Amino acid sequence: MELTPPGPRGIPPLFARLVDDSALFSPGLATMPDALREHFATKVGEHAGVLGVFLCQGSRLPELITELIKIKPKQPLPLSLIIDTGLGGVPKAISIVESRSELLALRMVEMPAPSDVDEVWLERVSEFVPEDVIRVVEPRRGVGWLDGVRKVIEHGSWPKIRCGGPAGENFPSVDEVADFLAVVSGSDGASFKATNSLHRAVRHTDENSGFTHHGFLNLLVASARSLSGGDVRGALEATDAKALSEEASGLSEPAAKAVRALFASYAAASFAEPVADLAELGLL
Repeated sequence: MELTPPGPRGIPPLFARLVDDSALFSPGLATMPDALREHFATKVGEHAGVLGVFLCQGSRLPELITELIKIKPKQPLPLSLIIDTGLGGVPKAISIVESRSELLALRMVEMPAPSDVDEVWLERVSEFVPEDVIRVVEPRRGVGWLDGVRKVIEHGSWPKIRCGGPAGENFPSVDEVADFLAVVSGSDGASFKATNSLHRAVRHTDENSGFTHHGFLNLLVASARSLSGGDVRGALEATDAKALSEEASGLSEPAAKAVRALFASYAAASFAEPVADLAELGLL
Protein backbone atom coordinates (compact mmCIF):
# COMPACT_ATOMS: atom_id res chain seq x y z
CA MET A 1 0.00 0.00 0.00
CA GLU A 2 1.41 3.35 -1.04
CA LEU A 3 1.35 5.96 1.71
CA THR A 4 -0.37 9.19 0.73
CA PRO A 5 1.89 12.18 1.44
CA PRO A 6 0.51 14.60 4.01
CA GLY A 7 -1.50 17.61 2.94
CA PRO A 8 -1.95 20.84 4.90
CA ARG A 9 -0.86 20.37 8.53
CA GLY A 10 -0.45 16.63 8.04
CA ILE A 11 -3.84 16.15 6.36
CA PRO A 12 -3.84 13.51 3.57
CA PRO A 13 -4.51 15.07 0.14
CA LEU A 14 -7.78 13.12 -0.18
CA PHE A 15 -9.27 15.16 2.68
CA ALA A 16 -7.49 18.51 2.33
CA ARG A 17 -9.98 21.42 2.22
CA LEU A 18 -12.78 18.88 1.76
CA VAL A 19 -15.37 20.30 4.16
CA ASP A 20 -16.86 23.73 3.50
CA ASP A 21 -18.44 25.45 6.50
CA SER A 22 -22.22 25.82 6.16
CA ALA A 23 -22.95 26.40 9.86
CA LEU A 24 -25.34 29.24 8.96
CA PHE A 25 -27.57 26.84 7.05
CA SER A 26 -30.01 24.08 8.02
CA PRO A 27 -29.84 21.92 10.05
CA GLY A 28 -27.31 23.86 12.13
CA LEU A 29 -28.71 27.38 11.69
CA ALA A 30 -25.95 28.88 13.84
CA THR A 31 -25.98 32.58 14.59
CA MET A 32 -23.43 34.66 12.70
CA PRO A 33 -21.26 35.31 15.79
CA ASP A 34 -21.27 31.63 16.78
CA ALA A 35 -20.57 30.42 13.23
CA LEU A 36 -17.61 32.77 12.82
CA ARG A 37 -16.21 32.02 16.25
CA GLU A 38 -16.24 28.27 15.53
CA HIS A 39 -14.81 28.80 12.05
CA PHE A 40 -11.82 30.81 13.25
CA ALA A 41 -11.24 28.39 16.12
CA THR A 42 -11.17 25.52 13.63
CA LYS A 43 -8.69 27.39 11.43
CA VAL A 44 -6.10 27.21 14.21
CA GLY A 45 -7.03 23.70 15.33
CA GLU A 46 -5.41 20.33 14.71
CA HIS A 47 -7.54 19.54 11.67
CA ALA A 48 -7.55 22.98 10.06
CA GLY A 49 -6.34 21.45 6.79
CA VAL A 50 -9.71 19.72 6.28
CA LEU A 51 -11.58 23.04 6.42
CA GLY A 52 -12.59 24.78 3.21
CA VAL A 53 -14.45 28.04 2.62
CA PHE A 54 -17.10 29.75 4.75
CA LEU A 55 -20.59 29.81 3.22
CA CYS A 56 -22.81 32.88 3.59
CA GLN A 57 -26.02 33.98 1.93
CA GLY A 58 -25.87 37.12 -0.18
CA SER A 59 -28.72 38.59 1.87
CA ARG A 60 -26.62 38.29 5.05
CA LEU A 61 -23.45 39.99 3.79
CA PRO A 62 -23.99 43.17 5.88
CA GLU A 63 -24.33 41.01 9.01
CA LEU A 64 -21.21 39.05 8.09
CA ILE A 65 -19.18 42.19 7.52
CA THR A 66 -20.37 43.75 10.79
CA GLU A 67 -19.18 40.70 12.75
CA LEU A 68 -15.86 40.51 10.90
CA ILE A 69 -15.17 44.16 11.73
CA LYS A 70 -15.50 43.20 15.40
CA ILE A 71 -13.26 40.13 15.00
CA LYS A 72 -10.57 41.89 12.93
CA PRO A 73 -9.21 38.73 11.27
CA LYS A 74 -5.51 38.66 10.41
CA GLN A 75 -6.34 37.32 6.94
CA PRO A 76 -9.47 37.82 4.79
CA LEU A 77 -12.10 35.12 5.28
CA PRO A 78 -12.24 32.72 2.28
CA LEU A 79 -15.88 33.00 1.23
CA SER A 80 -18.41 31.13 -0.85
CA LEU A 81 -21.29 33.45 -1.61
CA ILE A 82 -24.66 31.67 -1.71
CA ILE A 83 -27.02 33.60 -3.95
CA ASP A 84 -30.47 33.74 -2.34
CA THR A 85 -31.69 36.92 -4.03
CA GLY A 86 -31.86 35.70 -7.63
CA LEU A 87 -29.38 36.09 -10.45
CA GLY A 88 -30.04 39.82 -10.63
CA GLY A 89 -28.61 40.25 -7.14
CA VAL A 90 -25.22 38.76 -8.05
CA PRO A 91 -23.43 41.95 -9.23
CA LYS A 92 -24.39 43.92 -6.12
CA ALA A 93 -23.40 41.10 -3.77
CA ILE A 94 -20.03 40.66 -5.46
CA SER A 95 -19.47 44.41 -5.37
CA ILE A 96 -20.09 44.43 -1.60
CA VAL A 97 -17.60 41.60 -1.08
CA GLU A 98 -14.95 43.22 -3.24
CA SER A 99 -15.34 46.52 -1.40
CA ARG A 100 -14.27 44.79 1.83
CA SER A 101 -11.23 42.92 0.54
CA GLU A 102 -9.47 43.38 3.88
CA LEU A 103 -12.18 41.18 5.45
CA LEU A 104 -13.35 38.87 2.68
CA ALA A 105 -11.71 36.83 -0.09
CA LEU A 106 -14.32 35.67 -2.61
CA ARG A 107 -13.49 32.13 -3.73
CA MET A 108 -16.81 30.79 -4.95
CA VAL A 109 -20.34 31.86 -5.95
CA GLU A 110 -23.12 29.26 -5.67
CA MET A 111 -26.69 29.42 -6.92
CA PRO A 112 -29.64 27.21 -7.83
CA ALA A 113 -30.44 26.91 -11.51
CA PRO A 114 -33.91 27.67 -12.85
CA SER A 115 -36.09 24.67 -13.71
CA ASP A 116 -34.91 24.98 -17.30
CA VAL A 117 -31.12 25.39 -17.37
CA ASP A 118 -30.98 27.53 -20.51
CA GLU A 119 -27.93 28.88 -22.30
CA VAL A 120 -28.79 32.55 -21.81
CA TRP A 121 -29.07 32.16 -18.03
CA LEU A 122 -25.72 30.35 -17.84
CA GLU A 123 -24.06 33.01 -19.99
CA ARG A 124 -25.29 35.70 -17.58
CA VAL A 125 -23.79 33.73 -14.69
CA SER A 126 -20.44 33.73 -16.50
CA GLU A 127 -20.72 37.47 -17.15
CA PHE A 128 -21.61 38.38 -13.57
CA VAL A 129 -19.00 36.27 -11.74
CA PRO A 130 -15.30 37.24 -12.09
CA GLU A 131 -13.12 34.76 -13.98
CA ASP A 132 -10.96 34.01 -10.95
CA VAL A 133 -13.99 32.99 -8.85
CA ILE A 134 -15.45 29.47 -9.05
CA ARG A 135 -19.05 29.32 -10.26
CA VAL A 136 -21.20 26.56 -8.75
CA VAL A 137 -24.66 25.89 -10.19
CA GLU A 138 -27.20 23.40 -8.84
CA PRO A 139 -29.56 21.96 -11.48
CA ARG A 140 -32.80 20.58 -10.08
CA ARG A 141 -33.17 16.81 -10.10
CA GLY A 142 -35.98 15.58 -12.31
CA VAL A 143 -36.70 15.24 -16.00
CA GLY A 144 -33.71 16.50 -17.98
CA TRP A 145 -31.55 16.85 -14.87
CA LEU A 146 -28.43 15.32 -16.39
CA ASP A 147 -28.78 17.50 -19.49
CA GLY A 148 -28.71 20.47 -17.12
CA VAL A 149 -25.57 19.09 -15.46
CA ARG A 150 -23.90 18.82 -18.87
CA LYS A 151 -24.85 22.39 -19.77
CA VAL A 152 -23.45 23.70 -16.48
CA ILE A 153 -20.13 21.97 -17.18
CA GLU A 154 -20.04 23.19 -20.79
CA HIS A 155 -20.32 26.78 -19.53
CA GLY A 156 -17.33 26.39 -17.23
CA SER A 157 -19.20 26.07 -13.92
CA TRP A 158 -19.19 23.28 -11.34
CA PRO A 159 -22.46 21.37 -11.00
CA LYS A 160 -23.67 20.82 -7.46
CA ILE A 161 -25.50 17.74 -6.23
CA ARG A 162 -27.80 17.91 -3.21
CA CYS A 163 -27.54 14.67 -1.27
CA GLY A 164 -30.32 15.11 1.27
CA GLY A 165 -32.60 17.43 3.19
CA PRO A 166 -35.69 17.52 5.41
CA ALA A 167 -37.80 15.23 3.18
CA GLY A 168 -37.27 11.85 1.58
CA GLU A 169 -37.43 13.24 -1.96
CA ASN A 170 -34.40 15.42 -1.16
CA PHE A 171 -32.21 12.28 -1.12
CA PRO A 172 -31.07 11.15 -4.57
CA SER A 173 -30.99 7.42 -5.20
CA VAL A 174 -27.75 5.49 -5.64
CA ASP A 175 -28.50 5.29 -9.37
CA GLU A 176 -29.01 9.06 -9.61
CA VAL A 177 -25.71 9.77 -7.86
CA ALA A 178 -23.93 7.20 -10.02
CA ASP A 179 -25.37 8.75 -13.19
CA PHE A 180 -24.29 12.20 -12.00
CA LEU A 181 -20.74 10.94 -11.39
CA ALA A 182 -20.67 9.33 -14.83
CA VAL A 183 -21.53 12.64 -16.49
CA VAL A 184 -19.03 14.71 -14.50
CA SER A 185 -16.15 12.22 -14.63
CA GLY A 186 -16.76 11.78 -18.34
CA SER A 187 -16.34 15.52 -18.96
CA ASP A 188 -12.71 16.53 -19.38
CA GLY A 189 -11.45 18.56 -16.42
CA ALA A 190 -14.87 18.92 -14.75
CA SER A 191 -15.33 19.28 -10.99
CA PHE A 192 -18.42 19.09 -8.79
CA LYS A 193 -19.52 20.09 -5.32
CA ALA A 194 -21.92 18.27 -3.00
CA THR A 195 -24.15 19.54 -0.24
CA ASN A 196 -26.60 18.48 2.48
CA SER A 197 -26.73 15.41 4.71
CA LEU A 198 -23.12 14.29 4.14
CA HIS A 199 -22.01 14.93 7.71
CA ARG A 200 -21.11 11.26 8.30
CA ALA A 201 -18.40 9.34 6.47
CA VAL A 202 -20.29 6.14 5.68
CA ARG A 203 -23.76 5.43 4.32
CA HIS A 204 -26.23 4.88 7.16
CA THR A 205 -29.88 5.11 8.14
CA ASP A 206 -30.75 7.90 10.57
CA GLU A 207 -32.58 6.49 13.60
CA ASN A 208 -34.76 9.58 14.06
CA SER A 209 -35.86 10.31 10.49
CA GLY A 210 -35.55 6.84 9.00
CA PHE A 211 -33.83 8.33 5.95
CA THR A 212 -30.79 6.58 4.49
CA HIS A 213 -27.95 9.09 4.14
CA HIS A 214 -25.14 8.97 1.62
CA GLY A 215 -21.64 9.04 3.14
CA PHE A 216 -18.94 11.43 2.03
CA LEU A 217 -16.37 8.61 2.15
CA ASN A 218 -18.65 6.57 -0.10
CA LEU A 219 -18.74 9.50 -2.49
CA LEU A 220 -14.94 9.83 -2.47
CA VAL A 221 -14.42 6.13 -3.17
CA ALA A 222 -17.18 6.19 -5.81
CA SER A 223 -15.42 9.14 -7.47
CA ALA A 224 -12.16 7.18 -7.50
CA ARG A 225 -13.90 4.20 -9.09
CA SER A 226 -15.65 6.39 -11.65
CA LEU A 227 -12.22 7.57 -12.80
CA SER A 228 -10.76 4.06 -12.94
CA GLY A 229 -13.72 2.16 -14.38
CA GLY A 230 -14.66 0.46 -11.11
CA ASP A 231 -17.99 -0.41 -9.49
CA VAL A 232 -19.41 3.03 -8.66
CA ARG A 233 -22.81 1.84 -7.44
CA GLY A 234 -21.15 -0.68 -5.14
CA ALA A 235 -19.11 2.09 -3.54
CA LEU A 236 -22.19 4.27 -3.03
CA GLU A 237 -24.16 1.38 -1.48
CA ALA A 238 -21.37 0.18 0.81
CA THR A 239 -21.80 0.29 4.59
CA ASP A 240 -18.55 -1.49 5.47
CA ALA A 241 -16.55 1.37 7.00
CA LYS A 242 -13.35 -0.68 7.26
CA ALA A 243 -13.38 -1.68 3.59
CA LEU A 244 -14.13 1.86 2.44
CA SER A 245 -11.36 3.25 4.66
CA GLU A 246 -8.81 0.76 3.34
CA GLU A 247 -9.72 1.56 -0.25
CA ALA A 248 -9.50 5.31 0.37
CA SER A 249 -6.19 5.14 2.23
CA GLY A 250 -4.78 2.87 -0.45
CA LEU A 251 -5.13 5.46 -3.19
CA SER A 252 -1.81 6.73 -4.56
CA GLU A 253 -1.05 10.45 -4.40
CA PRO A 254 -1.91 10.99 -8.10
CA ALA A 255 -5.15 9.03 -7.68
CA ALA A 256 -6.13 10.99 -4.56
CA LYS A 257 -5.46 14.29 -6.30
CA ALA A 258 -7.48 13.16 -9.33
CA VAL A 259 -10.40 12.28 -7.04
CA ARG A 260 -10.33 15.70 -5.44
CA ALA A 261 -10.02 17.43 -8.80
CA LEU A 262 -13.35 15.72 -9.56
CA PHE A 263 -15.07 15.84 -6.13
CA ALA A 264 -13.83 19.25 -5.07
CA SER A 265 -15.63 19.78 -1.75
CA TYR A 266 -18.90 19.46 0.10
CA ALA A 267 -20.81 21.69 2.50
CA ALA A 268 -21.44 20.53 6.08
CA ALA A 269 -23.25 22.33 8.87
CA SER A 270 -21.07 20.48 11.39
CA PHE A 271 -17.31 20.29 10.99
CA ALA A 272 -16.84 18.20 14.13
CA GLU A 273 -18.84 15.19 12.90
CA PRO A 274 -16.96 14.44 9.66
CA VAL A 275 -13.60 15.02 11.35
CA ALA A 276 -14.57 12.70 14.21
CA ASP A 277 -15.59 9.99 11.75
CA LEU A 278 -12.32 10.30 9.80
CA ALA A 279 -10.29 10.16 13.00
CA GLU A 280 -12.19 7.12 14.27
CA LEU A 281 -11.55 5.36 10.97
CA GLY A 282 -7.84 6.11 11.23
CA LEU A 283 -7.83 8.34 8.16
CA LEU A 284 -6.52 11.49 9.90
